[in-house]
Amino acid sequence: METIINAVGRRKAAVARVYLFKAVSSTPSILINGRNLDQYFPIKELAAKVTDPINTVETGKNYDVKITVNGGGLKGQAEAIRMGISRALVKANADDRKPLKEKKFLTRDAREVERKKFGKRKARRSTQFSKR
Repeated sequence: METIINAVGRRKAAVARVYLFKAVSSTPSILINGRNLDQYFPIKELAAKVTDPINTVETGKNYDVKITVNGGGLKGQAEAIRMGISRALVKANADDRKPLKEKKFLTRDAREVERKKFGKRKARRSTQFSKR
């Protein structure tokens, strides 16, 4: 039976569920919501963020990756996927933790959007003051 390693990555409003499988071919595939990496992230910088943990660790090329991601924008989704892949690689091989931790791929960025308050135009922006 094939072993599946799963992990969750989060960033802003995006949640990514990552599943690692043993690679069937020599080139590992990354499927995001049923689409290839270049189709889902046409912007090269975001695609590079997703593949960073795999390129950082030499054992990363031994796995095929299947990802379901929802919520947030493209950048938040890319960073959530990066965190999920990093966590899954650490589950697969504990020796990979140190290089991934040094690049801060395992650190959760907890910054969220501040809610709008009543009586204000935005979270902190007040209405314009008029003396007369």
